[in-house]
Amino acid sequence: MKLLRSERFPAFLLLGAAALGLIAANLPFGDAVVEWSDLEVGPAALGLNLSLSHWVADLLLAVFFFGVAVELQYEMTRGQLNSLTKIVKPAIAAAGGVLVPILVYLLIAGHGDTSQGWPIPTATDIAFALGVLAMFGKGLPTKVRVFLLALAIIDDIVGIVFIAVLFATDLDFGMMLAALAAIVVFAILSRVRSDRNQGLIIPLMVIVALVAWAFVYLSGVHATIAGVLLGLVIRQSEGMSARHALEPWINALILPIFAFFSALVVIPQVSLDQLSPALWGILVALPVGKLIGITLFGWLSMFIGRKKGEKPELALADIIPAAALGGIGFTVSLLLSRLAFADHVVADEAVLGVLLGSLISLVLSGFIVTARARHYRKLEQQA
Repeated sequence: MKLLRSERFPAFLLLGAAALGLIAANLPFGDAVVEWSDLEVGPAALGLNLSLSHWVADLLLAVFFFGVAVELQYEMTRGQLNSLTKIVKPAIAAAGGVLVPILVYLLIAGHGDTSQGWPIPTATDIAFALGVLAMFGKGLPTKVRVFLLALAIIDDIVGIVFIAVLFATDLDFGMMLAALAAIVVFAILSRVRSDRNQGLIIPLMVIVALVAWAFVYLSGVHATIAGVLLGLVIRQSEGMSARHALEPWINALILPIFAFFSALVVIPQVSLDQLSPALWGILVALPVGKLIGITLFGWLSMFIGRKKGEKPELALADIIPAAALGGIGFTVSLLLSRLAFADHVVADEAVLGVLLGSLISLVLSGFIVTARARHYRKLEQQA
């Protein structure tokens, strides 16, 4: 279990699962695998007859977002985002990491149907970014990791807002009210749990959480938002315990399964100039847009509240590694690509753009983080 809670190993699992999905889809039996992922199961009478890939993206990923929301709740009350002074600089850097990739994407793919893919390159995969930092960043000061964690968390908030606002369809307000009622019940149950009744309360909370998820799905809001709301309303101590218990399962099963299903795309047998602008927009916006946006806005943020002659909290050379890591979009970007291009002919190419763009960012950030970490190790040896 310790291995699955580490920052390094889960990143390897994610990358391996995505590679396995991509390979499987392009083998001779690839069509059968893709058809299997589209197999519909579930109670049709309840409106929950979903394909296997949708069960993964809608239900399993809701568990991942529950863990993200629990962490958000903690960070906003006791952690790196619990005051304006702590949040303002990484928030500005995160804004650059959202706005510049959008601009880059629209410059490349902002014409016709592909323009709707602009949210895709705005995400940062916290698990992957921290995993790369742990692998190559030995010697970097803690403040670099704190800065990266804070801007990635804010990035997640932006991604959650995009999912909730941009991809809600045919809203059913009755179902939304039912979902909110179930979420309130869940919040209350998390506050009445004790050692005496936990054998009853925990299963009841799980049932209520599943009911809330079903109502959110049927309301037209993307079902992963149920996980977000449940994670935000749960009692903090209970939420942190639940997150700790779920973390190995999220790292070892949920995210790799999602990566595998998302990467089940057939590589187009066409020349480079025939590829969709959406692929090129994502491919460039993730590594280049994120690097430029976070670096520029992050550097400008260091002038806020800085007295004359005072050194910045982070040097420009310390911001660049965090900016490079920010281009690893992966999990949330894969979800956004599926949502932005649902039932669209370029959906598979958008996924390829996410995989390739994130891979480029991973390699680039590995070199940049290694170089900066080596610099700090040399300084430590000279001291």
